[in-house]
Amino acid sequence: MKEIIRLLNNNREWARRVELENPGFFSKLKRQQRPKYLWIGCSDSRVPANQITGLLPGDIFVHRNISNQVINTDMNLMCVLQYAVEVLKVKHIIVCGHYGCGGIAAVKKNATYGMLEHWLENVRVAVRKHKRITLNEMCELNVKRQVENLSHNTIVQKAWDRGRKLYIHGWIYSISDGLIKDLKVTQMGTPARGRLRSKA
Repeated sequence: MKEIIRLLNNNREWARRVELENPGFFSKLKRQQRPKYLWIGCSDSRVPANQITGLLPGDIFVHRNISNQVINTDMNLMCVLQYAVEVLKVKHIIVCGHYGCGGIAAVKKNATYGMLEHWLENVRVAVRKHKRITLNEMCELNVKRQVENLSHNTIVQKAWDRGRKLYIHGWIYSISDGLIKDLKVTQMGTPARGRLRSKA
């Protein structure tokens, strides 16, 4: 239980430090949630969205899953996406993978089992088509494929049909140096048509 007590102590110290540095921070945070960004990232514990982007709590709405998949039958993701787009009115959706992703590595080694086999089926299809690319290249390709999946999602398409300025970005994070790379696959819809165009 010492490990759990340590987390609670860390929390008290963190809250004290934040309030000292920014008096009234929590009372302001309680009154509103207006993030401009939705982050769809990997569940990997080494890729915390707020910290690596330098944002405070309340600045970014987050969904994470194994290997940052965008699957239209994932009700959890669909609810997060709908809430972010239709209620919070985010302007940017960021799909962020990371180099050395364990889920993608497992698919490449044919070492998935149980529910992971089902969850990572889209990755498996891509690996079969691109057998000779490296793990890191596959991690980049996976992000690009998820950006493409998201750009065809009905929630996103409807927002674009209504003329919303909504951008989808594809990023990849390097755990080895802490830097994010923009994969230059940003998508946005043309007003009233929902047609895609890339924006570098």
